[in-house]
Amino acid sequence: MRLLEGQVALVTGAGGGIGRGIAVRFAEQGAAAVVVHCRTAVTAAEEVAARVRESGARAVVLQADLTDENDCRELVREADAWGGGLTALVNNAGVQPVRELLGMTAAEWREVVDTNLTSAFACTQAAAEVMEHGGGSVTHIASIEAHGPATGHAHYCASKAALVMHARSAALEYGPRGIRVNSVSPGLIDREGLASDWPQGVERWHAKAPLGRLGRPEDVGDACVFLASPLASWITGQDLVVDGGVSARPTW
Repeated sequence: MRLLEGQVALVTGAGGGIGRGIAVRFAEQGAAAVVVHCRTAVTAAEEVAARVRESGARAVVLQADLTDENDCRELVREADAWGGGLTALVNNAGVQPVRELLGMTAAEWREVVDTNLTSAFACTQAAAEVMEHGGGSVTHIASIEAHGPATGHAHYCASKAALVMHARSAALEYGPRGIRVNSVSPGLIDREGLASDWPQGVERWHAKAPLGRLGRPEDVGDACVFLASPLASWITGQDLVVDGGVSARPTW
């Protein structure tokens, strides 16, 4: 038996990168249906949906602006209705602009916090309503930057740290409803063009990572599959770091 046999999942921000890896892994592990969310990247999301179908699951692309609370709620309701009962939500949608604190505006701060954090709050709240009778799982995609800051990423780091604590708080309050809430904190995940766009960073990562490579979207997908599966039935309120061992390095 595959780990997610019969489950219905919604993956936000699934048009590419980590979201693609999560959506496809869910299908490969037996999910019956996967909702591929995007805001504007419909073509990319349709390609992900096609890969999900090739892996044996039903798939649909749904658009929503997750900075709008009503869009979050409508997305979850549509996913639940289309799939026949939502059992897993992965809050993956996020942005990572680089901006130093000295020149950052409140609007720039709010854009990151609303996209990365408030959207997860609203989607999780809506999911808890539709999962109330059958239970389910929610997984937030945080970051190792939830645990250690980076220059130019203050708004991003703060939003991801808050995601980890939201997951713990939601686990406490939604547990009696049979809903588990966890987070996954990835390290540096490879993408097309990363090595040429940021060669120094990639080189430093390879030198510091005990496992000697960048992460792959599928590595994050595997962590999400585990947390949504029966193997994690007694795990909630936890943050699973997926970083090839970088965080095991001493900082002095």
